[in-house]
Amino acid sequence: MPSLFAQRSVGTVRPSIDDKQPGHDAGADHGLPVDWELARRTAVRLVGAGPDADRDVARRLVERLRSDAAVAEGHVREVTGMGHGLPLLPADVVDRPAWATAAVDGMAALTADAYIPDISRVTRALTARTAGLQVGGLVAYLGGRVLGQYDPFGGADGEGRLLLVAPNVHAAQQSLDVPAVDFGLWVCLHEATHRLQFTAVPWLRPFFAEKVSRLLSVAEAARTTVFDQLPDIVRALRDTRGDSLAIVELLQGPEQRAVLDKLLALTTLLEGHADHVMDAVGPSVVPSVATIRARFTARRRGGGIVDRVLRALLGVEAKVRQYAVGSAFTSHVVLAVGMDGFNKVWESPETLPTRAELAEPGQWLRRVHP
Repeated sequence: MPSLFAQRSVGTVRPSIDDKQPGHDAGADHGLPVDWELARRTAVRLVGAGPDADRDVARRLVERLRSDAAVAEGHVREVTGMGHGLPLLPADVVDRPAWATAAVDGMAALTADAYIPDISRVTRALTARTAGLQVGGLVAYLGGRVLGQYDPFGGADGEGRLLLVAPNVHAAQQSLDVPAVDFGLWVCLHEATHRLQFTAVPWLRPFFAEKVSRLLSVAEAARTTVFDQLPDIVRALRDTRGDSLAIVELLQGPEQRAVLDKLLALTTLLEGHADHVMDAVGPSVVPSVATIRARFTARRRGGGIVDRVLRALLGVEAKVRQYAVGSAFTSHVVLAVGMDGFNKVWESPETLPTRAELAEPGQWLRRVHP
């Protein structure tokens, strides 16, 4: 029996970026040599429909998540002091295949202006298909786990789109054994914070896009082959116990490393700030917030050995650490100078914390609040 969540009617799905026939070198039109159509088909085929649910339960969850997104952003604005006067927008509640489609489309749009190496058409076609299969598999893996996502470049107008993955929210709530009403709103608080970050800070969207495009365009790392670096890679695997982020940094040249450093600092801030806000709203809004946080944190660290290895290889473990570091930075600064003082991070790219300052919030305070 297919999942009752597996219905395109639960959300508005953005049309595919292109309608090219399978096998077309779609990557040639979208920046990197990736066959995006193949990636999209692979992700949708592999992601699965998700858990079964009673029809009434599924309907109530979809309706509640749609309304919770706008309600949640209202609470986020009260906590952060940001975004007053902006419209309160709903979210698109989708199933797993719809999220996978949107995720692939978002990657294609974000990498559209990236540099394409000068390679032959045959080589590009082979590379594009291989990359398409890899991207599709990655998205399918994440599609079974992601609860929600704000895509700042998604939507029909490219102005942003908030997605909530109903079957995954349902499965997580059941697994954690927490109140369904509380958990859905708690998830919405996190994603609504991300939406507010990008809509209330005008320079953030182009800044983020430029950094991603630059990271993908820098070709300096290609000058040194992976084989030349094998001794360093083996040593890093041993010293870092398989830290995927450390390996990624090792394989990059100095310029790429510098751009990645800024991107990691930004995403760590964004994730940590959202984590802080979703808990700071408090039990008056989400009565079981303490229980949800404790069980959800334990869930992030759990999983079988195969799942944990996959998460490490895909960099998911590094992302989990981002939540902790960014949340600790936000809490430290808010305690020291209040939320208005923390909001100095949004004044300009120059007031963003560096990775070193995220680990040592006092450094940022001394620089921005001397």
